[in-house]
Amino acid sequence: MISIVAQKKLNAAGGSMLLDLDIKVEQGQLVTLYGESGAGKTSTLRILAGLLKPDTGQIVVNQKNWFDSNQNINVKPQARNIGFVFQDYALFPHMTVIENLNFAAGRKNGNHVEHLLELMELGNLKNQKPRTLSGGQQQRVALARALAQQPKILLLDEPLSALDVEIRKKLQKYLLQVHQEYRLTTILVSHDLEEISKLSDWVFEMKQGELIRSGTPQELFSNPKIQENFSVSGEILSIEPKESQVELKLWVQHNEVRILCSKKEAENLKVGDHIVIATNDFRPKIYKGPNYRF
Repeated sequence: MISIVAQKKLNAAGGSMLLDLDIKVEQGQLVTLYGESGAGKTSTLRILAGLLKPDTGQIVVNQKNWFDSNQNINVKPQARNIGFVFQDYALFPHMTVIENLNFAAGRKNGNHVEHLLELMELGNLKNQKPRTLSGGQQQRVALARALAQQPKILLLDEPLSALDVEIRKKLQKYLLQVHQEYRLTTILVSHDLEEISKLSDWVFEMKQGELIRSGTPQELFSNPKIQENFSVSGEILSIEPKESQVELKLWVQHNEVRILCSKKEAENLKVGDHIVIATNDFRPKIYKGPNYRF
């Protein structure tokens, strides 16, 4: 289990901010840090990785003290056995794909790197350098490199946010696959509600350095009261065909809402569309609207 009870004064865009953490993550969970930009999500990952030192507090991982301000304990980053995947990939540009992985694996290599190349479908790219790869391919290399050192904890700082929808969905599959195969404890930073709902066991919502609530994605982003009122507008997060109807998952007023519509109504809809739902004799009518922002 990971336990972070720590405080750190940060310099934010609007002035100084106190990052006040009290987070517990069970072994094997995939949890997400969610919240507005500048809430302290990336700083939380950096604190756990040992890249940012808290002012006060304690970090305990699997009953071992990684940081304790009272006892002057601060385990070095390289001794924490953490894999970290950044939004900007952070690959070595002068190395090929396989050289990036071998460098990260060090003495732990064996057949491990070859397995990662196969798992991430990078075998035909192993002798290429990062500049010749697409964004999705580079992110797969970054994920494989983070796994090459065989970490117990994987930290993902918005790794898919710069990619298009189709590539993002494919990489979400890879993330789940490696999380399960390597029995990792994974902490993800994401703003993508569909991604969070698909991947996460638990979500911590942060605002201005504080944890304001936590729960499952369904508990945090579904609101039954809103689902009873169809005079709303929202953004389509996912479209799921059923036997005779189609289920739309919407983002409405900071909540996730699910509704059913006919296949005909859903014909011209796609993920990312903004729609207006109006009632007519208690039957929802769906209109494709302009690009509202919520």
